[in-house]
Amino acid sequence: MPTDIERKRCGQLLDSCVSMLPHMNAHIMQGGVLRMARRIWNDVRAVADRPDPGEDNKQFRFAAYRQFVVWQYGALARGHSVVIPSCCVWRIPDKYPDPLGQYVGFLKRRL
Repeated sequence: MPTDIERKRCGQLLDSCVSMLPHMNAHIMQGGVLRMARRIWNDVRAVADRPDPGEDNKQFRFAAYRQFVVWQYGALARGHSVVIPSCCVWRIPDKYPDPLGQYVGFLKRRL
C-alpha cells in the first residue's frame, strides 16, 4: 500500500482473514450484488450510470468498497471514513481491475 494509513491489517490469521470469509465473496465480490448496490446508490444520488468503457470496473470497485464498509462498520455519517484492511482492498481491484492500472487510494473525506 502506498501510504502508512493504508497499511491496515484485518488482525486475523490467514485462514480466518476477513478477505477470505464467505460473506466477503457473497456480499462484496459478486457482480450482481454490486450492480444492485450501484443502482440504489445512483438512485439515492439521482445520477445515471456512466456507460463509458472501463468505467464499469471503476464503479464496481467503488461499490465494493462501500459494501465492505457497511458490512463491517454500518452506515457512516457524512464526512466520516474508515480505512479498509489492505487484504480486502487488494481483492477488489484484482477482480475489477482498471485497464490503465490507475487507482485513487484512500481519500480521507470521500462521500
